[in-house]
Amino acid sequence: MAKRTDTQPTAPHAADSHDLIRVHGARVNNLKDVSIEIPKRRLTVFTGVSGSGKSSLVFGTIAAESQRLINETYSAFVQGFMPTLARPEVDVLDGLTTVITVDQQRLGADPRSTVGTATDANAMLRILFSRLGKPHIGSPQAFSFNVASVQASGAFKVDRGADRTRTVKRTFTRTGGMCTRCEGRGTVSDIDLTQLYDDSKSLSEGAFTIPGWKSDSFWTVRVYAESGLLDPDKPIRRFTKKEMQDFLYREPTKVKVEGVNLTYEGLIPKIQKSFLSKDKEALQPHIREFVERAVTFTTCPDCDGSRLSAEARSSKIRKLSIADVCAMQISDLAQWVRGLDDASVAPLLAALRRTLDSFVEIGLGYLSLDRPSGTLSGGEAQRVKMIRHLGSSLTDVTYVFDEPTIGLHPHDIQRMNDLLLRLRDKGNTVLVVEHKPQTIAIADHVVDLGPGAGSAGGTVCFEGTVEGLRAGDTITGRHLDDRAAVKETVREPAGVLEIRGATAHNLRSVDVDIPLGVLTVVTGVAGSGKSSLVHGSIPAGVDVVSVDQGAIRGSRRSNPATYTGLLDPIRKAFAKANGVKPALFSPNSEGACPTCNGAGVVYTDLAMMAGVATPCEECEGKRFQASVLDYHFGGRDISEVLAMSVTEAEEFFGTGEARTPAAHRILERLADVGLGYLSLGQPLTTLSGGERQRLRLATHMAEKGGVYVLDEPTTGLHLADVEQLLGLLDRLVDSGKSVIVVEHHQAVMAHADWIIDLGPGAGHDGGRIVFEGTPAELVAARSTLTGEHLAEYVGA
Repeated sequence: MAKRTDTQPTAPHAADSHDLIRVHGARVNNLKDVSIEIPKRRLTVFTGVSGSGKSSLVFGTIAAESQRLINETYSAFVQGFMPTLARPEVDVLDGLTTVITVDQQRLGADPRSTVGTATDANAMLRILFSRLGKPHIGSPQAFSFNVASVQASGAFKVDRGADRTRTVKRTFTRTGGMCTRCEGRGTVSDIDLTQLYDDSKSLSEGAFTIPGWKSDSFWTVRVYAESGLLDPDKPIRRFTKKEMQDFLYREPTKVKVEGVNLTYEGLIPKIQKSFLSKDKEALQPHIREFVERAVTFTTCPDCDGSRLSAEARSSKIRKLSIADVCAMQISDLAQWVRGLDDASVAPLLAALRRTLDSFVEIGLGYLSLDRPSGTLSGGEAQRVKMIRHLGSSLTDVTYVFDEPTIGLHPHDIQRMNDLLLRLRDKGNTVLVVEHKPQTIAIADHVVDLGPGAGSAGGTVCFEGTVEGLRAGDTITGRHLDDRAAVKETVREPAGVLEIRGATAHNLRSVDVDIPLGVLTVVTGVAGSGKSSLVHGSIPAGVDVVSVDQGAIRGSRRSNPATYTGLLDPIRKAFAKANGVKPALFSPNSEGACPTCNGAGVVYTDLAMMAGVATPCEECEGKRFQASVLDYHFGGRDISEVLAMSVTEAEEFFGTGEARTPAAHRILERLADVGLGYLSLGQPLTTLSGGERQRLRLATHMAEKGGVYVLDEPTTGLHLADVEQLLGLLDRLVDSGKSVIVVEHHQAVMAHADWIIDLGPGAGHDGGRIVFEGTPAELVAARSTLTGEHLAEYVGA
């Protein structure tokens, strides 16, 4: 091969010029014509106060447009089966690559969804047991708790043409692994009939006590009363044996009610389908309260909670069934799989080892594959989603992360940082929305949005290196090196909350006294047993208000005013001042604009192309009928009130002719949790994760409980907002409440009156109390991982 003899530098290749993602004129949500250039194959961190526009830029603009463009590469036929995505409001988006989004959305809350089914691990184990399990019981389906065993036989006629038919007999058999008693859920339910109806009343007298079943106009109630199977005027306690059987257990039967064909079904299976087939945590609060009152869930006695049939549990590899290995801690399961060696399944074993090792590497080795996915925290769910990307051979991909350090102890954050850097070093672009200084410090490029939140944000305050951010005069730059001091004096407890012999999940017969009347922080590495102790072990009867990280459910029609109940006193005030019905002042009821049905926008379906949402021309996006806007209260119409920020509305409803104490109290709570910038009518779907959690906190602050339990309240909070949160916690304690916080943030630990540290490790290496005392004592002792990191944080 001839050697090059010239020494002239070659001209840059045209392809090398595309090394930036260019965003020009982004206007999604509160973004104000944002224009930035993001370097490819680098780690870029987006910072700024909560609500400043980080998620709108990264997820709502860059990730959304990448996904839309990828969808457009499919045929029109395939696009018809895919969700239609609208083009983000942006003038130019150039240099995009394929985006893989790893967000904080919880994994499916279906009762049959587990850590194993949400990843590929369970599927691979089912194949493994179908090949190597002794005795052999069937295909991989025979080991699945989501597949029921089926047997069917029958005959059907085949048309052969010219009046000739042939009868064909077929028998169908499918062996599934589902436990028939609990139908693959692992728990069985016992229903307290006294909570469903008042047996001294008849159906026509409103015997049902089920939420939402009291109205005679409700079709479900009318089916029972007018089915012809039951006497609607006879008290239920006087039903005959056959009537009671039909009332409670009858199979679905077609009946006619006022000429309409409806299905009648016994009350017990109806309740099981309506309420018990859904994850309890996904139900609305008043429905969940009813289920907890009416239904007792116990471990299935047939499968002992494994969800699997006896046949599936009888097939074993090295004396362990698939139920046994799914119940093992994943770090232990990884060791067990390494001990298997069979050439016939060598590729499968290699893939399974990689998946299980990824769990351990990402800090989730303490989980088990049979853990219900609905019980994972937002941070755990995000890391589970990361697993499938760790061993990927793809390069030049854009990975987008939403606060990947959520739920991580300072000890674990370094491991997460290493994973982000590893993805970058493979030639990928990594975009991270983050508040933690430890993760901001490893960035190649920083984009700081602000300066404030909501309408006061949406602009780029800084773009450059971490050193430049630290030297810059932005809120993030000024607070990047903030360090809280350990409390010199702590409050004296007013009593103790005794927990004795706690064994939930990995707790090892824990005895602990949680002091009351003070701020207590429960900490420890992820998986050490914090939530099991606080949420799963507090004795029944204690007056607890629990604010966890559960998702806020709501459509585009839901907003802070509807979610917090603020709209009710506002509507009543408008109605009283104008002498009309309160329903007129709801965009979801009688007052809705007839053209857009109160949505404020009109959606135009363009078939295979993305639909277009345009402001309603009739109401100009105000959502109400024109006649409703003629009614005023305090000089404002209802649309003007919903357009106010919380701060404006607090002043408006606090004094003068518009003074409404009930509304003002709710607005005060919203301002207390740092949401003064939100507008009352802003759709919930546009709120960030941190904003949603603080909205939940504001609603719970109205409850009368004496003990507040908060699960990582600093989630989604900027460094500058943590100080305001600490002030709120102090006010709760000073008002006579006891506050227990599950938290990793060192500023909250330093501010505590008492610290309970669990560990020393995660899973079966945790579950013990490794320290109890004041923050100053923890720093002085440095006897735990938490103590070491807290001492480093406060500079001790």
